[in-house]
Amino acid sequence: MTRTSRFLAASAASLVMLSMAGTCNAAAEHAHAAVASAAAPAAAAAPAPADKMVHADVIGLDGKSLGMVMLQETPAGVLVSTDLKGLPEGNHGFHFHQKGLCDTAEKFNTSGGHFAGGDHQHGYMVMKGPHGGDMPNQHVGPDGMLKTQILNTGVTLSPGPKSLFDADGTALVIHAGVDDYTSQPAGNAGGRIACGVISKAQ
Repeated sequence: MTRTSRFLAASAASLVMLSMAGTCNAAAEHAHAAVASAAAPAAAAAPAPADKMVHADVIGLDGKSLGMVMLQETPAGVLVSTDLKGLPEGNHGFHFHQKGLCDTAEKFNTSGGHFAGGDHQHGYMVMKGPHGGDMPNQHVGPDGMLKTQILNTGVTLSPGPKSLFDADGTALVIHAGVDDYTSQPAGNAGGRIACGVISKAQ
């Protein structure tokens, strides 16, 4: 083989090696792009971190604490969890009220009417109901304890017309009697026996 032939053969081999290297690099880049593309929807679908839980101290008419109510925003509504004791046995109306004021001297009437969250009437059994603050009656056993969870879909902890964090705040109120889900404006649930101011976590 002449010197010229050997040079041409070496050049051809180098071109083949360069072509193979380019093909491998392109394949690797394509595989990396495919993995990144597959991961992108999964990242987009990842849920946002849960908001901090809001705690409200609930007091009785004597001003003493009955325990706590916890509120947490969820994609479906506000999850209301209770850990209360010292309540009278029986079924009780359980609502969010318009103002964040729980004055025992006024028997909690300072909390105003029900939180409506829009143009709604009171009660699950009326055509224009319920109020955003309406929730099912809660049962307290002989031990005086109320530990339950309720999902309220008519309110939010985020800004907007249904927010519990409006200009004058809101309160959770427990009534002496049963909400009949019909009577206006508050279900004929009787006096207010417990109240907790709903305020943002600090």
